[in-house]
Amino acid sequence: MRKSANLTLASDDPQSPERSTSQTVKAQLKLRELILSGDLPSGVRIAELTLVETLGASRTPIRAALAQLEQEGLLQALPSGGFAVASFSERDIADSIELRGSLEGLLARLAAERGAAPVVLAEARAALQAIDALLCQATLPDESFSQYVATNERFYTLLAEMGGSDVIVRQLERINRLPFASPSAFVIAQSSAADSRDMLVVAQAQHWQVLDAIERREGARAEAIMREHSRIAQRNLRFVVTHHGGSAAPPVPGLQLIRRR
Repeated sequence: MRKSANLTLASDDPQSPERSTSQTVKAQLKLRELILSGDLPSGVRIAELTLVETLGASRTPIRAALAQLEQEGLLQALPSGGFAVASFSERDIADSIELRGSLEGLLARLAAERGAAPVVLAEARAALQAIDALLCQATLPDESFSQYVATNERFYTLLAEMGGSDVIVRQLERINRLPFASPSAFVIAQSSAADSRDMLVVAQAQHWQVLDAIERREGARAEAIMREHSRIAQRNLRFVVTHHGGSAAPPVPGLQLIRRR
């Protein structure tokens, strides 16, 4: 009993690996928020000491967070040392969306060929039914758009689970962490478009088609639908870059990182 009383819990030890990892994750999340909000402009060298004061963390977790964000693609290493916030051309973002579509297509094909668990198929069907209910509205107010985004992301999470490949899912998660590549990246920004609801209806029809292909074990069809589905995100990208420079436009996190032609 005496011996156990002298033990220090890992979570209370500032030098413990668990606490260090927690601090790194917190620093990473805060840094990503600063980048996407525009508080850290692209191309300018990031001062570690400033981040220490801003984030209230020590230099070790901040350095680890900076290295992780470089791996994600949000930061670029400078020849002189340190990091700067990366910027992206329209082609960079388009390529990221294309890659996401390829990975999602592969997961859909694997789900069809390997057979998805009935419980996961049922959850995916319920998510799509919830989206159908939202799209029955004549117009989509902000709250409905937010519900759409959350349910849409739920469907994609279930789709990834159906594929049964941790290797592919890890690569897909890395792509989705980029500010413009995730399935819902431009949905809220696109809400101001006159045909926004029509495009969501088209996307929803493709969701149902890919689920049907998976249930019927039609791998090639499921893959083709998901690859084609990414074309909607490409359209959304062009719309946002063209129409969202004004102050009245809905905010797009990270839009300032896109290099204009």
